[in-house]
Amino acid sequence: MWLCGQYFNTEIIDRIQARIESEPEISRRGLSRQVCEWMDWRAVNGKLKEMSCRKALQELHRRSRIRLPELNRRYSFQRTKAVIKQNLPPAVKICCDLKKLGTVELVPITSRYSKASREWNQLLDAHHYLGSGPLCGAQIRYLIHSEHYGCVGGFSFSAATWRLKARDQFIGWSERARRQNLQRVVCNSRFLILPTVRVANLASHVLSRCVNRLAVDWHERYGYEPVLVETFVDAGQYTGASYRAANWLRVGETAGRSDGYANGKVSDGKKQVYVYPLQSDWQSRLCRESKAVELPRPESPQDWVEEEFGSVELFDERLRERLLVLARDFYAQPGELVPQACSGSMAKVKAAYRFFNNRQTDMQVLLQPHIAATLDRIQKHKVVLAVQDTTTLSYTAHASKDMGPINAKWNSAVGLMMHDTLAFTEDGVPLGLLDVQCWPRKPEEAGKGALRHRLPIEQKESMKWLKSYQAVEQAQQLCSETMLVSVGDREADIYELFEEATRCSGQPKLLVRAMRGRSRTVEQVQLWEKLSQQPVAGIQQVYVPRKGNRQARTAKLLVRFSAIRLDSPKTKSGAAVKMWAVFAQEIEFGEDVDTPIEWMLLTTVPTKTFKNACQRIAWYSKRWGIEVYHRTLKSGCRIEDRRLASTDRLEACLAIDCVVAWRIYWLTKQGRETPNIPCDEFLNEAEWQVLWAYVKKQHPPVKPPPIGQITPMIASLGGYLNRKGDGPPGTTTMWRGLVRLQAMADGFSLCKAQWQRDGP
Repeated sequence: MWLCGQYFNTEIIDRIQARIESEPEISRRGLSRQVCEWMDWRAVNGKLKEMSCRKALQELHRRSRIRLPELNRRYSFQRTKAVIKQNLPPAVKICCDLKKLGTVELVPITSRYSKASREWNQLLDAHHYLGSGPLCGAQIRYLIHSEHYGCVGGFSFSAATWRLKARDQFIGWSERARRQNLQRVVCNSRFLILPTVRVANLASHVLSRCVNRLAVDWHERYGYEPVLVETFVDAGQYTGASYRAANWLRVGETAGRSDGYANGKVSDGKKQVYVYPLQSDWQSRLCRESKAVELPRPESPQDWVEEEFGSVELFDERLRERLLVLARDFYAQPGELVPQACSGSMAKVKAAYRFFNNRQTDMQVLLQPHIAATLDRIQKHKVVLAVQDTTTLSYTAHASKDMGPINAKWNSAVGLMMHDTLAFTEDGVPLGLLDVQCWPRKPEEAGKGALRHRLPIEQKESMKWLKSYQAVEQAQQLCSETMLVSVGDREADIYELFEEATRCSGQPKLLVRAMRGRSRTVEQVQLWEKLSQQPVAGIQQVYVPRKGNRQARTAKLLVRFSAIRLDSPKTKSGAAVKMWAVFAQEIEFGEDVDTPIEWMLLTTVPTKTFKNACQRIAWYSKRWGIEVYHRTLKSGCRIEDRRLASTDRLEACLAIDCVVAWRIYWLTKQGRETPNIPCDEFLNEAEWQVLWAYVKKQHPPVKPPPIGQITPMIASLGGYLNRKGDGPPGTTTMWRGLVRLQAMADGFSLCKAQWQRDGP
């Protein structure tokens, strides 16, 4: 669990409790120091974060995960100290120009026991509406001294607000970046010019001087430099003119909730939020984040949901539990809207919408544990195909304001674009997602395709293919024993992608179907002409599935192949790229075939024999699997029917639906590829027993039957007839069957529980 920005796993919690039991007299301070050393929990300056650890230990104690030793009530700081009173000199009215104050000096307070500290406290208690404190966390205080009039005011800077919507959106950081870099933001928590001082430009003058020296003073005291300062201005009392005159930026307002916060505090009202960057590169430094914490995968997950989402990095155990509940509900009733998936429970529906609206539930964060589970499955195979493709998600009927166009500029359809990468075995079994990109197009960029030859790849939508390939590259580094092949259709015929794939020998492989309209050349000869001149290596048969009105068929392909050096386009300055080309042309096709197959496949995998060429064709034919996946996502999970108020919420919901759609597709394939695995690895006891009783009309067996026998039974609930000429069940009948099966299993479980309570 996440506490105070640190992850406490079961091992460290058990170690803490063992230490408490072996040394009952240990103080909480001593225990917190040891825990910090075990976890290497340190501040930026290298010091142990004892106070944060003490708070975390107290929270573990509150949750009954550990039993802390009793507090020793004899600490010296708990003894009452005599309060030293000092009468302030009578305030002198000052009304003059800034120059007549003489030299204005900022005096830092170095000790809380000093005379300057007492003077600062008394000034703030007497004249500031918030008083002198307490100030939170790391802090620096200053007195403002005039050469001729003495003390005229004071400053204080302390720890920044833990979470602030206006500031966080202005910075643009992720949850992980916020937690890692929040200490580099400080708060101007107090600013006082004595009310008897009326000097034009004094406030903005001392404010500018103070922030100019703040980074140096902070580094001298704490060992690191802040890069941004924040402050709050009560608009009911002040205008904030001095901050604006000192070039501070107003970025929004606080929430100012009148009903109070979760900790019981009630806001004084909304305040204006101002920030001031101390460094020119403040945003890049604040958004810089280290690699995600490798959270341990559940050793014995309760079900597939915990296996795919259990190690999510959400920093809040409640959000993690809600994610697991939502994934189970979505899988139990795929295709149902959120209220129905939550079984009509108002509490669960509200919790679901709050979850999607939470800033921590970013799409990439939610998918990260599933991607990690996918990598574990990839490592068990020698060759894995990482198929990437783009699909559109239409929300025209119920679009939010931040949607974008998804078709031509004259079409009014709006929604989201999604580009995903799904890993397959050579047999076509989906192993899971490796990358998902989702974005709304900007309406003002419509028609940008006319400028495609003049724009760099980074400014084109085509960059999605390179990003996906880079995600596969990261997976390749973690799965060194597996050959990963990135597979794309004609849209992926991009010279920059070929360059990226041939950059070094350790790269994942690439397999792309070339687009004839791109006019690729090989040594100044047209690619199609070059391959047509190669001798026919043989004939290969490929199964072409049904699509729309096109009937399924087995196509016979003439195969040619050759090593080539692909020329760079005329608009590029790159060198020729060494690749292999496989040219497949369909022959002996019927009159009902409108478009016979003609594939020009470009690959970085060495292709030196006819067997190699046939394998490349077989690999590319598995690309159809991602279209089946997209159909499952849209028709089965009905992601386009989700009604959420913003793209951020939709993307969070889409992350769950993507994994649910994969699971349905994977379960369908498992019934074909591994039919002998016991079905209790995929279904719970109530599900397979009630399914057997309903379909077979007999008592279920003692041992769980194999999944190959159960899969057609699930599909039969969704309309699969299992006739002699029918093929294996598809994803459509599977998701329909799963919906009915879940309702049947729920009823069976309720009746069984009732029988056990009432007796025979």
